[in-house]
Amino acid sequence: MNYTLHIWRQQDAQDQGRFATYRVTDIGPDMSFLEMLDALNDQLVSRGEGPPIAFDSDCREGICGSCSLVIDGIPHGPRRAATACQLYMRNFADGAEITVEPFRARAFPIIQDLVVDRRALDYVLQAGGFVSVNTGAAPDAHTQLIPRDQAHTAFDAAACIGCGACVAACPNASAMLFVAAKVTHLSLLPQGEPGRVRRVIRMVEEMDQAGFGNCSNHYECAAVCPKEIPAAFIARLNREFLGAALTSREFTRPSPPVGHEE
Repeated sequence: MNYTLHIWRQQDAQDQGRFATYRVTDIGPDMSFLEMLDALNDQLVSRGEGPPIAFDSDCREGICGSCSLVIDGIPHGPRRAATACQLYMRNFADGAEITVEPFRARAFPIIQDLVVDRRALDYVLQAGGFVSVNTGAAPDAHTQLIPRDQAHTAFDAAACIGCGACVAACPNASAMLFVAAKVTHLSLLPQGEPGRVRRVIRMVEEMDQAGFGNCSNHYECAAVCPKEIPAAFIARLNREFLGAALTSREFTRPSPPVGHEE
């Protein structure tokens, strides 16, 4: 199988960047998209056509989120509930033209070619996406009862791999689905209860400071999420944040109007 690829090339964050067109040949239908890029790089090097294309990857099993590519305008490509490394060339017609570019978001500056800096998501997690209290050794499963539906919802939220596809798909480059998944995961479990209020406040504040946009309910985030995190978690995040803002001392209450007595 042969393909024509329009790939974004950018030397560094200061470079203006451009699309470059390449022809890749002799690609097997069972090769993954990343294996196809490997084959293209081999052909570029062997033909002496410049430096290989930089792209990010690690596990290549759909569990790390590193393969942050926008393929034909869709983060992670046209295959639903899959990362770019789980996309196979049999999903494209022989001779197809494919456009490949990096995630586009102000919070994700381009490092080189298809590699973006997604550390902003790590900073949000560092702000509160963890359990910081000493919970002791792991208890026996039957000693801490958790309702079945609550446990399943927490597990669904924990499936988020932090790839950033939700940010790339959102017209506002919002990270609300990512933050919602992390907040929901810990808020539903007993281990996350002690830091529940502080967690949601700090994560939302860090999300805003990192440069992510606001959610305006386009639901593109849930449509492209490789782990199918539901948009309903965003409503839960809003409730958690509102409750925390009304009760936490970390928020400074505005001064009452002159002449008003509480």
